Amino acid sequence: MRLSVVGTGYLGATHAAAMAELGHEVLGVDVDETKVARLNSGDVPFYEPELPDLLRRNLDRGAVRFTTDLGEAAAFADLHFVCVGTPQRQGEFAADLSYVDAAFTALADRIRPGATVVGKSTVPVGTAARLAPGIEAAGGTLVWNPEFLREGFAVKDTLHPDRIVLGLKDGTHDTSTGRAAIEEAYTPIMTATQLPVVVTDYATAELVKVAANSFLATKISFINAMAEVCEVTGADVTALAEAIGHDARIGHRFLHAGLGFGGGCLPKDIRAFMARAGELGVDQALTFLKHVDAINLRRRARMVDLARELCDGSLAGHRIAVLGVAFKPNSDDIRDSPALDVAATVQRAGAAVRVYDPQAMPNARILSPTLAYEASAEAACRGADVVLHLTEWSEFRELDPAELKAVVATPRIVDGRNALDAERWIGAGWQFRALGRPYR
Repeated sequence: MRLSVVGTGYLGATHAAAMAELGHEVLGVDVDETKVARLNSGDVPFYEPELPDLLRRNLDRGAVRFTTDLGEAAAFADLHFVCVGTPQRQGEFAADLSYVDAAFTALADRIRPGATVVGKSTVPVGTAARLAPGIEAAGGTLVWNPEFLREGFAVKDTLHPDRIVLGLKDGTHDTSTGRAAIEEAYTPIMTATQLPVVVTDYATAELVKVAANSFLATKISFINAMAEVCEVTGADVTALAEAIGHDARIGHRFLHAGLGFGGGCLPKDIRAFMARAGELGVDQALTFLKHVDAINLRRRARMVDLARELCDGSLAGHRIAVLGVAFKPNSDDIRDSPALDVAATVQRAGAAVRVYDPQAMPNARILSPTLAYEASAEAACRGADVVLHLTEWSEFRELDPAELKAVVATPRIVDGRNALDAERWIGAGWQFRALGRPYR
């Protein structure tokens, strides 16, 4: 099939390359000329494992290319995936739908009759129903197909998803050409893995993504709330999580206490969900998400407090090493990053902060240019009074605490992700602190 992908950020660039890998001819579209040029040269503008090789392989065989001309894309294909961003509005909780609205308006003016437009962006419930008439007036059909990508695993999640959700105007009774078109596009995935396909109405499809993210955020904040209780009782949150995770109704996934969640999805999605609930008059149903968000933010403050305690009550004049500023490992994304927030807060408290991250420093330099950035973990830790472990890159888990002890001023570390081997660090002579665990 020939298809277009409108928007080439994390979602769009990955989707375009993956659809080409499945055997389709793909044309990606973006308004950013620099980004389009980079993608056409095989240069992915962000860090995502496996994506550069996937992109270059399909560029080389002519299966995918990129343009700034939406009219070209409309003439090229009759199946169009909209993958533009929905950031949080400035000064509000609600989602900014300006990019979505612009993309759909432009497509409605250009698509051929019989075309199918597929929304993949994360939007407030009711958006698809509002956009559908414009596509239908142009002779097209709208399908809502939410994405469930994890940064760092985006290629795997696209080519081997755990489910596909199709939101159709008439739900399971829909027999439109739009349903047939998207099912044809996904046939290689659906037949190879026998994965579940959930066919539903627009509103349910829109709610699936935000409900899933809200549930995950709630589970993360729950165990972080338990970490707060553990800190005042002397209990160990890691042992607590292991014990309750053996209950099949609970499970171990996302039950990992630490610095909390960040990035471009969970924080803004739960806030947009709360805002939309307020617009619909059911804000009380999602009041609990305010507490989820608050717990998450408190973990950042607690991390700073632990660093301050190790510096005898004041960070001023101390040298602090920060290991990791990406919001999660295997990503260079610093959007709403707890790690970068902690680094900046420690600096504002008067500390000299030296940062190292395997991938995220170029982005961090733009947002926080006053931090000092080093070329290695050892360089960041040299002369440090306290080391803060803030992003759980495998490189940091593999550090030799005995070797690192030789370069710091004082061997004191705070594990903000509960990912380090505490006994190993303590055995090497380090004073070890971690969120939700007894002092060692």
